[in-house]
Amino acid sequence: MLAAFGFAAFTATVVNAATIVPSAPVLENKAYLLMDYDSGQVLASSNPDQRVAPASLTKMMTSFLVEQRLIKGTLKETDPVLMSESAWCRGTSAESCMYVPVNTSASVIDMLRGVIIQSGNDASKALAEHLAGNEPAFAEMMNAEAKHLGMNGTHFANATGLSDPNHYTTARDMGLLAHAIIKDSSKYYPIYSEKEFTFNNIKQGNRNALLYTDPTVDGLKTGHTDEAGYCLVASSKRGPMRLISVVMGTNAMQARADQTRALFNWGFANYETAQVRPKGQELGKPAVWFGKGDAVSIGLASDMNVTLPRGQKDQLKLTLQVPASLDAPLKLGQEIGKIVVTLDGKTVAEQALVTLQPVEEANFVVRIWHHIKKFFAGLF
Repeated sequence: MLAAFGFAAFTATVVNAATIVPSAPVLENKAYLLMDYDSGQVLASSNPDQRVAPASLTKMMTSFLVEQRLIKGTLKETDPVLMSESAWCRGTSAESCMYVPVNTSASVIDMLRGVIIQSGNDASKALAEHLAGNEPAFAEMMNAEAKHLGMNGTHFANATGLSDPNHYTTARDMGLLAHAIIKDSSKYYPIYSEKEFTFNNIKQGNRNALLYTDPTVDGLKTGHTDEAGYCLVASSKRGPMRLISVVMGTNAMQARADQTRALFNWGFANYETAQVRPKGQELGKPAVWFGKGDAVSIGLASDMNVTLPRGQKDQLKLTLQVPASLDAPLKLGQEIGKIVVTLDGKTVAEQALVTLQPVEEANFVVRIWHHIKKFFAGLF
């Protein structure tokens, strides 16, 4: 659905940066990425496409699949989910647990909190079995959704993030997944900012340390295994601007928090996001031949946003590249040229223009008349 990391499905594709900003922080980790939520622009990265182990960041996909089924109505928050023998957590220090007793049930919404807040392996496996029958079948669902989101460097082997040679991701793909959760699971996204959850009289705190120290941070997920190191995907919204940070493979819990904070501070200090034009606004009205209407409104299918160094947005220039006239029939949402955004003569973004309403083909008499008019106007 989303093109590589240009997010062409819902935003402008940033082509070139017009102004140099101070260098991003130098961080000791395996990979990182900082992106703007609205424009999809990557502001800073290191090894963003390197294959890395995701650890419990995996559970973002587990929770996303559950959330999407809740939103679609194929799953209910109150549905009971069985804690089977195979999903049950025995309470070892080697894994995170929700501590649902074996052969008892908890509601879907409690299990979801157990995944997001407590990072429960048991809750993740139980939900996987509830949705797909078994964990390997759920992993197939995870991989299908990853492909749908454009997570081309990711393959899931389980619902928890336990180490497996066929279980891997990239910092770029984790950014894509975080964006999808914030955008498409907005009803359930507030759970990612909840600081604690109590189940079975056991209270556990969210492991995202930034939730306790930065009120602008409202998600998403931590992860850790010996193979993956300490990882954190987080999002922060300051004013109208939201950033997503992905930090993979630091050497300590404090390091993943400190590095994420440094990326957010750098990004917000140096960049701002401007809405070029909203979706659905009429940006032009080219003439139409052979149709029931003599013109058609064109605009954007989605908001067009661009992220720029601070102080530059008032210097943006817009150009519509559209045909002088069009021939009916035209479908709703049919691509008709593009809008190009430049800064200091350089293209910084472009996005397709589409028809905002359909135009049906006119009757035979009108079409013949239009052919005659075009002929004498020299338009053939």
